[in-house]
Amino acid sequence: MSTAVRDATKTDVVAALERAREATLRLVEPLDDELLLAQVSPLMSPLVWDLAHIGWFEELWLVRRLGGEAQGERFDDVYDAFRHARSERSGLPILTPREARAYLERVRRDTLQVLEDVSLDDSDPLLGDAYVYGLVAQHELQHQETMLQTIQLSGVEYPAPPLEDMQVAADVLMPGGPFMLGTDDEPWAYDNERPAHVVELPAFSLERHPVMNERVAEFVEDGGYRTRRFWSEAGWSWLQEEQVEAPLYWQRAPEGWLRRRFGRSEPVPPAEPVQHVSFYEAEAVAAWAGKRLPTEAEWEKAANEIERTPWVWEWTSSAFTGYPGFESFPYPEYSEVFFGDEHRVLRGGSWATDPLVARVTFRNWDFPQRRQLFSGVRLASDA
Repeated sequence: MSTAVRDATKTDVVAALERAREATLRLVEPLDDELLLAQVSPLMSPLVWDLAHIGWFEELWLVRRLGGEAQGERFDDVYDAFRHARSERSGLPILTPREARAYLERVRRDTLQVLEDVSLDDSDPLLGDAYVYGLVAQHELQHQETMLQTIQLSGVEYPAPPLEDMQVAADVLMPGGPFMLGTDDEPWAYDNERPAHVVELPAFSLERHPVMNERVAEFVEDGGYRTRRFWSEAGWSWLQEEQVEAPLYWQRAPEGWLRRRFGRSEPVPPAEPVQHVSFYEAEAVAAWAGKRLPTEAEWEKAANEIERTPWVWEWTSSAFTGYPGFESFPYPEYSEVFFGDEHRVLRGGSWATDPLVARVTFRNWDFPQRRQLFSGVRLASDA
């Protein structure tokens, strides 16, 4: 992606914005207004909130910040993600689906008008390499994945992507030595991916593919969810409180394991990477297998050398923190406010992650108990 956005032209910018918008509108097109307005889970916003928030974020950065317009401030209390928890947003004066679509259109007209008047060669760091436009395009693409999580939680029927089987392959031995983690030259990389810095890693092994459903089913049948020694203290507490017995959406049936996937019940495909497992479950599967989760540095080093097809986000053992020399940009609420031991890093990308986002250095993060993510696990071991 770096060669595509470096020295980006205004034509490139428009193409990136339009591609993201077309995908957003395709995503919501099959959905009725009742679902768009529903609070299907306290973990997620109403879908129409996400839809209008996409417009608000674009207006904030590409119209108000660059163009000096102030009219969008009237939506700040409703659509600033830090002002109200997701569980509260259905009670806010949110736009209707029709109003949200009209808002998106109006903001986009204003965005394109502002774009005519700015220079992408400007020394302003927001405009160099069209960074702020990449910020907005990626933000919209990331919300599409969040919205797909909400649709899956809703239980309504929705077009699902095809299944993907993977062949089991041997571990890959990664030699020890210095490794450059992060990036200084990916133009649209977020602040938490910077700066690039050398880390020293001992030799380790990483499985070539994520853990498949068949293997997790073996973990379940082997009493994995009932065996204390496979779980960390925090993980065992979570397990006892939530009474989890299998990955989210799995159900035991006389004919074997079934799962609910976008409103349909289907057999769990054995050769597909497991999805919808928490960090705690990923840890336990690793312990059961006699292995461990990779650190994010190990994951990134291996990803630079192993051909990968993103299918699930992969939990790592690393807490989400800033790299040495981290500088918040362009606002601390994207990364810095989440640093600490509460969040665990996920790497790679899922089938729902756009390639613009699923770069090797991209860092996702969430609470270790979260399972609505399209999240799985890849196992590592000491060499």
